[in-house]
Amino acid sequence: MSRVRTRFAPSPTGRMHVGNLRTALYAYLIAKHEGGDFILRIEDTDQERYVEGALEIIYRTLEKTGLIHDEGPDRDGGVGPYIQSERQAQGIYLEYAKKLIEKGEAYYCFCTPERLAGLKKDVDGSGKEIVQYDKHCLHLSKEEVEKNLAAGIPYVIRQNVPNEGETSFEDDIYGTITVPNEELDDMILIKSDGFPTYNFANVVDDHLMGITHVVRGNEYLSSAPKYNRLYEAFGWEVPVYVHCPLITNEEHQKLSKRSGHSSYEDLIEQGFLNEAVLNFIALLGWSPAGNEEFFTLDELVKVFDYHHMSKSPAVFDYKKLKWMNGEYFKRMDDEKFYELAKPYIDEVVTKDVDKKRIAQLVKTRIEVFPDIAGHIDFFEELPEYDTAMYTHKKMKTNPEISLKVLKEEQELLKDWDDFSEEGLNTVIMKYIADAGIKNGQGLWPLRTAVSGKQMTPGGAFEIMYILGKEESLRRIAIGIEKLENAGL
Repeated sequence: MSRVRTRFAPSPTGRMHVGNLRTALYAYLIAKHEGGDFILRIEDTDQERYVEGALEIIYRTLEKTGLIHDEGPDRDGGVGPYIQSERQAQGIYLEYAKKLIEKGEAYYCFCTPERLAGLKKDVDGSGKEIVQYDKHCLHLSKEEVEKNLAAGIPYVIRQNVPNEGETSFEDDIYGTITVPNEELDDMILIKSDGFPTYNFANVVDDHLMGITHVVRGNEYLSSAPKYNRLYEAFGWEVPVYVHCPLITNEEHQKLSKRSGHSSYEDLIEQGFLNEAVLNFIALLGWSPAGNEEFFTLDELVKVFDYHHMSKSPAVFDYKKLKWMNGEYFKRMDDEKFYELAKPYIDEVVTKDVDKKRIAQLVKTRIEVFPDIAGHIDFFEELPEYDTAMYTHKKMKTNPEISLKVLKEEQELLKDWDDFSEEGLNTVIMKYIADAGIKNGQGLWPLRTAVSGKQMTPGGAFEIMYILGKEESLRRIAIGIEKLENAGL
């Protein structure tokens, strides 16, 4: 078999949809698993949809995810240009379209928009009208065609698909698919502005760039027969087709831009890790041979077998992505986590405290970075809280017990200078033992007083160490005052 070459061919139309990122990932994995080449090609033939800055988004996303291309607009591999508008300017597509005309596999079409509008009809009963071209211009004489061209009449070039018979193609995921030719329209190859259509440019470029495996979404399954007819018309080898299953939301509807998490950058802005996003997307339509779910990119390269892809739609389970992201946090080195979490901590805690310790405390409790704020806001300012929080059945404590305990702990802590976690543990646990009370009775009131919250990352000792002696005693005093004012 020849060297495996895959390509990712995005259009510069904005942020990268997770479906496009999955296509890029699978194309990358197929190539690298076989020691082949991964090519980046920019398909900008639809000038109306071009978005300024979108090319930079493509480069940035591929770089951040580690999907480094071997060839592309910035890395010439000898089969460029790698931007379709530049290839169009060289006349590549028109040249090959004219070769098809010479073979009788394509023809000039001079039909006006008004005539085409009159051909619209509901083909499949869906209520959506489409133009099914009637081959009118196929029957123009050579003289008529030359006369129209000389007169500068606008034209497109159409593929000549026979009305009879059928076309089959092999997909490595979906198997053999056969379509009656009468269902295939004479698709446009070259538009009236001289630009190729997406379908035609793809076929020409894939052949000229030596692409062996074409990876794309299964919405292109219906177009594959037309591609095959073009390959056959040119006498070119047909590549291996790998159609990826549809990605849906939890309601089994196509994942749309309105979902709020449909693009890679949406997810990064929502506090997801790059590695977790890539790992999760790899599992949208593909299953490894074993039960393992967590893979680095290098590990995916080793184990990825596209034959294990599914035909069924893949559900973008947002809750599972959050869980997976949380698991990545737990496995992460403390220093790296702190580096990534620090901006989120700084937004909430402005005081000069041990923020590395705060990061360690929240690391196993969050699923995305913005979760941090709700866990640590009490370090900045003691929230208002109800004295009912001092009642805890499991800890066997209530407001009366809590008031007594807090007053006794306050007196001990006033004269205690070692506010390290170990030092606090020593003094408070000795007090609990000497007082003959349950651990919960000595610790729950203390944690409530210094945090004002029922759930906190870390216990009383960790919190008091971070707050320091002065702030801890201030908060304990507030707790005592609250309890006394409650009429105890």
